[in-house]
Amino acid sequence: MRRTWCFLLFTFTLTVAAFAKDKFQQPGPIHLTRNGEKWAEKTLHKLTLEEKIGQVFMIWCRASFLNVDNPEYLQWREDMQKYHVGSFAMTVHVDGPYLLRSEPYEAAELLNRLQSDSKLPLLFAADFERGVPMRLMGATIFPHAMAFGGDGKSEDAEAFGRISAEESRAIGIHWNFFPDADVNSNPANPIINTRSFGEDPKQVGDLVAAYIKGAHEAGMLTTVKHFPGHGDTATDSHLGVASVNVDHAHLDSIELPPFRQAIAAGVDSVMVAHVTVPALDSDPNHVATISPAIVSDLLEKQLGFKGIIVTDALDMAGLTQLFANNIGRAAVEAFKAGNDLLLIPADFPASYNAMLQAVQSGEISRERLDHSVLKILKTKASLGLQDARLVDVKALDEVVGKPANLAFGQQVADDAVTLVRDNGKVLPLTSPVKKGGTTKAGLPYTTKEETRNQTVAVLFSDDVRTESGYVFAREFRARIPDAHVIYVDPHIAAGMSDEVVKAVDQAQTVVAAVYVVPMAGKVGNSVAMADATGTLLQQVLDRAAGRTVVIAMGNPYLAAGFPKIENYMCTFSNASVSEISAVKALFGEIAIRGHLPVSIPNIAERGAGIQRPVQVPSGGSEHGQE
Repeated sequence: MRRTWCFLLFTFTLTVAAFAKDKFQQPGPIHLTRNGEKWAEKTLHKLTLEEKIGQVFMIWCRASFLNVDNPEYLQWREDMQKYHVGSFAMTVHVDGPYLLRSEPYEAAELLNRLQSDSKLPLLFAADFERGVPMRLMGATIFPHAMAFGGDGKSEDAEAFGRISAEESRAIGIHWNFFPDADVNSNPANPIINTRSFGEDPKQVGDLVAAYIKGAHEAGMLTTVKHFPGHGDTATDSHLGVASVNVDHAHLDSIELPPFRQAIAAGVDSVMVAHVTVPALDSDPNHVATISPAIVSDLLEKQLGFKGIIVTDALDMAGLTQLFANNIGRAAVEAFKAGNDLLLIPADFPASYNAMLQAVQSGEISRERLDHSVLKILKTKASLGLQDARLVDVKALDEVVGKPANLAFGQQVADDAVTLVRDNGKVLPLTSPVKKGGTTKAGLPYTTKEETRNQTVAVLFSDDVRTESGYVFAREFRARIPDAHVIYVDPHIAAGMSDEVVKAVDQAQTVVAAVYVVPMAGKVGNSVAMADATGTLLQQVLDRAAGRTVVIAMGNPYLAAGFPKIENYMCTFSNASVSEISAVKALFGEIAIRGHLPVSIPNIAERGAGIQRPVQVPSGGSEHGQE
């Protein structure tokens, strides 16, 4: 009898263990089974009207460690219980210019806890345009999308999607608001710029489709944005209403082709922009988000898109200023236009109640609401969330930040570096650090030759308190330990001009690394250099253009404003991998083989790029040929 009980206990233990294992999500290719479809249909019929309204909203959750009684966490629980919210967009907290990135373990634990507290499985989305490290530490770092345009290889974009998906799903994120299908045809675009793959619709579409393919292989939902195209605008829609003032022929040949390719590739969702497009809707108060002509007619009927249509964030000024007196109506008008999911409303309770009232009054039919809710439920079922909604936190260290993936991210950044101008007098730079680690004098414990102020690096950024330039400076000093490195931003540039000019006059070689990248919602948003820093860079060029290398650590159009530049290099990104690539390229440690994915007015055409082999000088850097 005792043996029988032991056997039964052992069998029960194995069964529980197997059952527990099945409780964790097992990411794989996205597929809606017949059982999943039945679950979605049955669940729809069981939901109350109030619960259905909650399913079409997605609100923020900011990943960090939170006690169960923390007011922020309690607010999310209330949003799930009172408003039945069905989806969250994960981000992190900010402090002024700082993005307070969290850890993967903290994020996964928080998302698991929210899943456990929710009646229905939750969809978690994130804005991982450059991979998971945009919000969390320790994952694979990728450069901006435009660097993939400079790299030019579709297989790299596919691997980008796959790796991002593997790491995202391990944390509990199912849905990425990427890839960006915007064609950056306007060099003055303050909000797209390097977030786009480039200016050629075919290349953009090919890279978009490749990313979608890779992401789907690892089980992540994808989103193309910002429909019907935000690339030919000069306004940040976070701050105001941007307008796409082009005709139908331009839309058909430039803006829309990448979206067509994305739909053909099976993209899961399309994000609609807060932009006016007079050629499609002449009402000046109709941004695309609330335009039936753009959402229902163009996207659904003409382009044949059947997936989830999601608004851009409803709290952006491009939309809110149209509904300042009744903010809840923004959600109603967006839904009526044809959007299925309402993202980040400026006032969630007001938006929820406005939607509820609109359905109760018949302004929005229950059939129309059911249509969108069923899409969302089927999407959850295609991920298998009805069977397993949690992730295995213990498995994170096996998936996130694999050395091979980290190396791949660095390789893409290396291959993207593009040399646009070279006067033949400066590059490659020479490092006094020897492979043997000794100086000419051979003094013990000394690993450098004295170079004093022979080399000056001026790092221009928006704010010297941010991380911009720190990795660049570290890598630069590893090669020239006593290089004179100066950090400058618009607040201190004027006061530092004398110091910078003096250092430049004394130097044999000058490196100017300029960090200008698109930044959402920045007051006075522009991808041009601020007046003070632009003036200082011009002073440097006036005195030392022939011995200065300018590196665009972001916006490649920078050189258009400085025609005196004689040596010009682009990385298309300020990510740390791009900083490392820039320094390696300066010292000839990597081959330079990138090509411009955009045209720089009066400087170079798309496709330009001076090719250089590895050029480590004789007796050169110990960092060479990594």
